[in-house]
Amino acid sequence: MLEGKHIILGISGGIAAYKSAYLLRLLVKAGAEVQVVMTPAAKEFITPVTMSALSGKPVVSEFFTANTGEWHSHVDLGLWADAMIIAPATASTIAKMANGVADNMLITTYLSAKAPVFIAPAMDLDMFAHPSTTRNLELLRSYGNHIIEPASGELASHLVGKGRMEEPEVIASVLDRFFDCGMSLAGKHIMITAGPTYEKIDPVRFIGNYSSGKMGYAIAEEAASRGADVTIVSGPVALKAVNPRIKVVDVESAREMLEACERIFPSCDTAIMCAAVADYAPAHPADRKIKREHNDLQVIELVKNPDIAATLGAMKKPGQRLVGFALETDNEMSNALHKLKAKNLDMIVMNSLRDKGAGFRTDTNKVTIYKLDGGELHFDMKSKREVASDIIDTLLSL
Repeated sequence: MLEGKHIILGISGGIAAYKSAYLLRLLVKAGAEVQVVMTPAAKEFITPVTMSALSGKPVVSEFFTANTGEWHSHVDLGLWADAMIIAPATASTIAKMANGVADNMLITTYLSAKAPVFIAPAMDLDMFAHPSTTRNLELLRSYGNHIIEPASGELASHLVGKGRMEEPEVIASVLDRFFDCGMSLAGKHIMITAGPTYEKIDPVRFIGNYSSGKMGYAIAEEAASRGADVTIVSGPVALKAVNPRIKVVDVESAREMLEACERIFPSCDTAIMCAAVADYAPAHPADRKIKREHNDLQVIELVKNPDIAATLGAMKKPGQRLVGFALETDNEMSNALHKLKAKNLDMIVMNSLRDKGAGFRTDTNKVTIYKLDGGELHFDMKSKREVASDIIDTLLSL
C-alpha cells in the first residue's frame, strides 16, 4: 500500500545511517516517492549523493542552497508528505523533536508535518535506557508519534543490548501496514473506558487502584488514527488525548462511569472496557474528613459496585461489539474465559501481573486475546501503542 505515497525519510547522524539507504531502496521499490532530509551530522555517515541517487530527488539538508540562495520550505514538505519516518533517530534528534528545538531542516520539517510521524531510535544501550531518553520518547508518544522500538543485539560500541535501529524490512513493513489499515474505522463510533475509579471514603480519602490510563488512551489514539470517532470515558488520570477525533468524558466513581457508559453506548458501534473499575465502594462515605484523634479505628462497610461490562453486555444490540479486559494474578486463562462468556463479550484482552512490564503504570504490555468463537491470540511484550494496534486489528477481524 506504499504505491504512490509521499514519504519523508529523515536521517540523523548515527552509524545506523547506512541502513537508511536500504530502507530508501525498499520504499522506492514499493512505489513510494521519497524525499530525503538529512541533518548536517548525518552527512558524515552517508553521503547525500548516495541518497539522491537512490531516491531520484535532490537531498534536502540546509535551509538555503549555498550557491543560488534557493529556499527549501519545510512547511511545503510537511504539507506534501503522507508520512514521515526518522531513521535513524539519535538521542540528540529525539530530544530536539520532543522539545521543539528547531535548529536544523529535519526538526523544522518534523514540526511542520501534518502527516503521521514514525521514529526509529538508534543509539547505545545506556543512552537508550537513560531517563532523559525515556522521557523524551514518552513525550513524543504523547504527541501521537509512532515509535518503532529498537532491537537488541550487538551495537557499534561492541556492547550487547537494546538500542540498534530496527531492520529496514521491519520499518518498511510498519509503514506498509499503516497505509494498509488506512481509515478502516472511518464512520465508526467507539467508546473506550480508561483509568481507575475513585470511591470516596471521605472528602480526602478514597479507594482506588494503580491504573494510569495509558492502555485505554493508547487504544483511543490508535482507533482515532484509523478514522473512528472516539469517546473516552476516563477516570482520574494525568493524560491528555491528542487526536482531535477523541472526546473525553471525565468521571470519578464507578457509578459515574456506569451512567456515562449507559448514555453513550447505545450510539456506539463498539465499546472497549479498558478501565480498572473498583469492585467495591464505601457504603456510607463521610461528608467530613474522618479524624483519628480520640476515635477508635472505624470499620468501613463496603458495597459491590455495578459491573459495567456486564451491564453493557445485557444492553448490547445485534451488530454492536463489546471488548473486555482482564488483569489477572492467577488462573489467568480460566478467569478470562469465564468473564468473556458471563458478560456477553465478543473478545477479552487478558494480561497478567506475573509478567514483568505488563499491567499498571508501565509503557509496555503483554496480552493474550480470547475471542468468543474460540480464537486465541498470544502477543509478545510490546509498547502499549503497539498492543493497541494488535487489539484494533483483532477487533476488525471479528
